[in-house]
Amino acid sequence: MAASTTTTLDDLFNNIIKEAIFTAQEQSLVRNLVTVYDISGESGKTVQVPVYPEVSASALTEGTDLSSTTVSTTSKTITVSEVGVQAILTDLAAKSANGDVAGNLGRVLGEAVAKKMDTDLIGLFSGFSAGFGSAGTEITTADIFKSAARLRASNATGQMAAVIHPYQAYQIKSNLTNAFANPNGGDLQNEAMRNGYVGSIAGVDIYESSNISVDGSDDSVGAVFVPAALGLAIKWDVNIEPQRDASLRGWELNATAAYGVGELVDAYGQSLTFDAAV
Repeated sequence: MAASTTTTLDDLFNNIIKEAIFTAQEQSLVRNLVTVYDISGESGKTVQVPVYPEVSASALTEGTDLSSTTVSTTSKTITVSEVGVQAILTDLAAKSANGDVAGNLGRVLGEAVAKKMDTDLIGLFSGFSAGFGSAGTEITTADIFKSAARLRASNATGQMAAVIHPYQAYQIKSNLTNAFANPNGGDLQNEAMRNGYVGSIAGVDIYESSNISVDGSDDSVGAVFVPAALGLAIKWDVNIEPQRDASLRGWELNATAAYGVGELVDAYGQSLTFDAAV
């Protein structure tokens, strides 16, 4: 069997890197629902995010000067740190694999980084000071409506999203498709019955994620929020550096990313603490 050339290995690594970056960006659900700050070209490991207050306009009297309104901003600090995962590509695997070893490894590494990024963002849900639910209770569509109402009352702007555990999503779907509990579900009820997809409720896009953890009492914490509620600062996205290990007769594939997460505006998010069991 002919030995792999340097060019072949370079092509292989390039494919791994491309697949890992694509997978990380596609598989990370919550990163697409929050405010992202690209600080790759900036020095330092922190970013100061300004938070602006609301100001009010008032009626004017003709010929009278406007009075100035002081706009004092607060700031939220997001600190960046590294995460990483390593995989081994042996010479034997690189030369004899029947499948797409580059694509498979890239997907594995990309999914690992995507899951870590999502779980870090999901960990912020329990930090919202207001929300609905309690341990052992089941979520209903009314909880989504109430959460949306609170966000609107707080003047939260942007598309509202809910991220909940799949078992909680099942409870929402069950609530929608129960003809007795919801006899007027209409098109949304029919869609949930046909495809198992909840869609949008009260202007809130519903997403389910298995990255939400379930505690020992079978409860999970999801949330309804707008992008301005949470921030994600990215120093660098998925980066893979290969390192030859001669004694191992293979390559170490070291995948890293540097980012930080933080809550920006507490009033723009509502936690959802409910039972997550079926």
